[in-house]
Amino acid sequence: MIKYEHAPDIKQQILHVAKGIGVNHNFDRVICMRSRGSKARYTIARCYSMPRVMQKAFGMKAHYIIEVIGEKFDGMSEEEKVKTLIHELLHIPKSFGGGLKGHGHVNKKAIDRLYRDYMENCRK
Repeated sequence: MIKYEHAPDIKQQILHVAKGIGVNHNFDRVICMRSRGSKARYTIARCYSMPRVMQKAFGMKAHYIIEVIGEKFDGMSEEEKVKTLIHELLHIPKSFGGGLKGHGHVNKKAIDRLYRDYMENCRK
């Protein structure tokens, strides 16, 4: 069975990475979770959204969840962690409307470019 816990350490990393790559979402509505016990073979992290119908039904604005799979994510190098978090951030559209961007937009070229930007901004 998968166990979930809030991950304030991941939230802090997300905020740092987002600042370094110039992403200005409303991070009060981005929740970070760590899971343990996933049977996913190749998944390191996931991004979830609250669809518009649920937003309307619950009278809420869009929220996003970034989940890291602890057994895989926690043992990665810092570079790979940052690239994974960039990948998940790229799934969240600028409109912050509840949808998710697909892998046509989220790709290795974009991630590598933003990682270089992140590293350059961290040096300043």
